Amino acid sequence: MRRKAKVFDLFTHAGFTLIEVMVTLTILGFILLIIFGAFRLGLSAWNRGESTKEEYQKIRVITQLISQQIKSVVPFKIKTKKAEGDYLAFEGKAHSLKFVSAFAMRAKQNEGFVYAIYEFKEGGEEGGRLVLYEQRALNRDFFAEEPREDLGVSILEGISNVRFEYYREEDPQNKKPEEWVEEWNAKDEKELPKALRMIITQKDGKGTGGEIPITILASLPAYQFEEVRTTPLGIGRRVMQGLAP
Repeated sequence: MRRKAKVFDLFTHAGFTLIEVMVTLTILGFILLIIFGAFRLGLSAWNRGESTKEEYQKIRVITQLISQQIKSVVPFKIKTKKAEGDYLAFEGKAHSLKFVSAFAMRAKQNEGFVYAIYEFKEGGEEGGRLVLYEQRALNRDFFAEEPREDLGVSILEGISNVRFEYYREEDPQNKKPEEWVEEWNAKDEKELPKALRMIITQKDGKGTGGEIPITILASLPAYQFEEVRTTPLGIGRRVMQGLAP
């Protein structure tokens, strides 16, 4: 018996006891759990960062296309038989914009002037969307018609708001100050605004409820123009005078 006790004592002193092994495994398990949790947290943050980066890249490309189309606005006159006479095809409101442009965003190749409508539509918890209607500008009073819903394309989604503002130069003769206005009716103004500002309020995508404003500021080179008629046949050409902002 003494010999067996000595062998057991020798074995326990030379190795680990069962309690020591259990404690070691428990600590090792906690360490592995912490490492695995940190790895998952880092991977999740990386995925969110990549998703946010792609979303911002998409917004940047779309806003560049919007800016290009707005800068390519043309002083297109709609011919009407009404007593009010012909008028410029441009109508700007706080949350919508109608104009004629030489740049077609949706067409793969240039098909002439296009009639574009930007309209912000409110949504639910997922946010609103910016819808683009685009069609060829024809020689008819298309401003009097409502756009077909099947022509609408959502170019931005999950946004909180879209606001348009229009720059008016100072007019001492009519006692109008220099200012940004929320509406611009070319029928009344008889001209295009010198510049246009579009403010898109985008959710930050981090789940914090924060919002990020994105501003598009575009000058309209065609805001001043004159019609020059040549030849006895009445064939006219329009000369646009682009002015720097």
